[in-house]
Amino acid sequence: MSEYFENQGLLRAWRALGYSLKGLRSCFKHESAFRQEVAIALVVLPLGLWLGEGGVEKALLAGSWLLVLIVELLNSAIEAAVDRFGPEHNELVGRAKDIGSAAVFIAILQALLMWGLILGVESL
Repeated sequence: MSEYFENQGLLRAWRALGYSLKGLRSCFKHESAFRQEVAIALVVLPLGLWLGEGGVEKALLAGSWLLVLIVELLNSAIEAAVDRFGPEHNELVGRAKDIGSAAVFIAILQALLMWGLILGVESL
């Protein structure tokens, strides 16, 4: 087997896929917020594909919630990394967690705004 195949080719991509799936499983197992957002995704992704008129709307409706999942994964990674240093209170650790939480909040607001604007909710 060539060195390229071992270090940079298909095997590397296959291993990267394995690490990604491991991360998804870990987040689903340990993070209740991620599980809740996945449950919502199981409803809103097909709904967005059904309600969207045309490819762009379908992509925006579905993609807006996929962005929430992405941001939650990053927030969970930040929390896992900073929790490594121990349970005692640390101002920087608290700030990192609060900022990550704010990012998730903004991603959810963005998804709600996207759905409201595309589906024509007049109250937004």
